[in-house]
Amino acid sequence: MKITIKETQNPAILKFEFPDFITQNESFEFKNIDETKNSPLAQQLFYLPFVKTVYISGNFIAIERFSIVEWKDVQDDVAEQIEEYIAGGGKIVLEDENKTKKQPITVYGETTPNPASLKFVINKGITKSTVEFKNIDEAKASPLAQELFKFHYVKEIFMTENYISITKYDSSTWEEITLELRTFIKQFIENGGTILDESLIDISTKQDKQEIKNFDKLDVTSQQIINILEEYVKPAVAADGGNILFDSYDENEKTVKVILQGSCNGCPSSTFTLKNGIENMLRSMLNNNDLIVEAING
Repeated sequence: MKITIKETQNPAILKFEFPDFITQNESFEFKNIDETKNSPLAQQLFYLPFVKTVYISGNFIAIERFSIVEWKDVQDDVAEQIEEYIAGGGKIVLEDENKTKKQPITVYGETTPNPASLKFVINKGITKSTVEFKNIDEAKASPLAQELFKFHYVKEIFMTENYISITKYDSSTWEEITLELRTFIKQFIENGGTILDESLIDISTKQDKQEIKNFDKLDVTSQQIINILEEYVKPAVAADGGNILFDSYDENEKTVKVILQGSCNGCPSSTFTLKNGIENMLRSMLNNNDLIVEAING
């Protein structure tokens, strides 16, 4: 097993990356040797006089050093020591006997019309809600989303029913990261990780308009538009890893405003879909050729 050495934004911390995952949806932080009862490798690393803190997560071990040495002088020796330890059958983290047994699942990736977004489909229901997170601060209701945002290339996350759409930054290609994301999601769910705590979801005002309790408060045309979106449009955009929400209808301007979520948000073909698909559909079904459809975030 060959380890890759990578620098971090903190010059005192160096990452030693493995080609495969070494933990199952868990992160560990050890500040001294007394805390390392469940990690024989961390315990061994603390015998090095310059080791201040050991972090173990995902596919890497990160070590924070004391200032008595520079990483350039010791990093190769540390990497070699870790490789020899693994080759000799040493345990990185001991398994918790009380840990929930794995629930076998399958996860596969589907391309979407948005080249920056990929849809990860799970063979079981993961939530009854539809949620979108733009950053880790918004993801307090989803421990899975919080962990996914720790991957530097994850930009946005959308979850519903049995799939997760992930939008990436341009700095990485799907060829480089798909397997890592798919494996992480699979292991997280198999090991009983909480995907989404429905009680912590912050329902937005826009999404709340779709709820039955507020539906009756809307004007007739808005109700008709929502019904059309729900019945005819949502299934189609869901197949592409996205979602559409009704925002508002302006009777004077004849303008329908919608919110695009998941793979639909930022998709190069979203404008074409809005104008040649949804707009034409609403004009035809509502018998109003003056209707205009706009995405307030597309």
